[in-house]
Amino acid sequence: MANTPAIDNTESLLAASDDDFQAVLLEGVSRTFALTIPQLPGDLYGVVANAYLLCRIVDTVEDEVSLSFPQKKAFCSRFIEVVKTGENAEQFAIELAPLLSEQTIAAEHMLIKLTARVINITHSFDAPQIEALLSCVETMANGMPSYQGMDLSKGLATLKDMDEYCYYVAGCVGEMLAKLFCHYSADINQHREQLLSLSTSFGQGLQMTNILKDIWDDAQRGVCWLPQDIFTETGFELKDLTNTHSTPEFQLGLEHLISIAQGHLQNAMTYTLLIPAHETGMRNFCLWAIGMAVLTLNQIKQHLNFTASDQVKITRKSVKATILTTKIIGRSNWCLNRIFKAKSQSLICQNWQYSITD
Repeated sequence: MANTPAIDNTESLLAASDDDFQAVLLEGVSRTFALTIPQLPGDLYGVVANAYLLCRIVDTVEDEVSLSFPQKKAFCSRFIEVVKTGENAEQFAIELAPLLSEQTIAAEHMLIKLTARVINITHSFDAPQIEALLSCVETMANGMPSYQGMDLSKGLATLKDMDEYCYYVAGCVGEMLAKLFCHYSADINQHREQLLSLSTSFGQGLQMTNILKDIWDDAQRGVCWLPQDIFTETGFELKDLTNTHSTPEFQLGLEHLISIAQGHLQNAMTYTLLIPAHETGMRNFCLWAIGMAVLTLNQIKQHLNFTASDQVKITRKSVKATILTTKIIGRSNWCLNRIFKAKSQSLICQNWQYSITD
């Protein structure tokens, strides 16, 4: 971008084009998505960037330590109405911004402050695009607050509960992307039902990877998103979870979850290969996320006794290799399937049978 506005300069941001405005905010709140979203074709870039910013506003409310549970629920409900109507965004920002603590990053402070501009961009899109964005925000903003009042120190009760949480956080985003992709292309829309059926699994695969990578970071905050039933079956109780007590029984449960995540990422690959080969930008957008998730799961599988997310973080070299590989073979379904199998086969837990359709 020429003359890129600064993230901390409100006037320059407001004066920027919609694409530049959103690009700067994306760079501030998520370098990963700031890398992948620009791979999308121009007609998709703006709406997907906007979608991510809308979701990030919900995340900011949910993560804000200074807000009480009733406040979070109220702000989430209000934000749904803001997205739906395009009205009262300025008032929403005026009331929320002063309540954000120093623990919320500066870029998120700015995002909340500029909510009205984000919403104005939202309502510049076609009606089906707005509906897709609203449906995602509504699902996320209604679902996520339900976890605020829960005791999460001992994990979620069942794998089904984990699936539900992943849907609220990421599965609904997968659905939204499928709708936007189908709106963008008549060729892609021919696979609409299959894409929608795979989309929540795509989102869950990515979210499960994040959950497994962040187990010990979350535990330090007294939070655990792991399902108790999986670990009870292996002989481990999540109430005993500490990073100095990673037993063989716990590691077996971890292997089971890695295997489940691999199954979801297999669905993500099937989803991606339904996108026409000539849509290289869209494929790259999906493949980079899948590739980095597979590499992360491999890191976890190879270091089951890890005690912090930094220990299983993939290297920049690995990220660059993933990007280069997808650029070279991204048009070939055969090559993509072969490399996915080669990189993810070891993630399957041979003594664990589980169907992600259960």
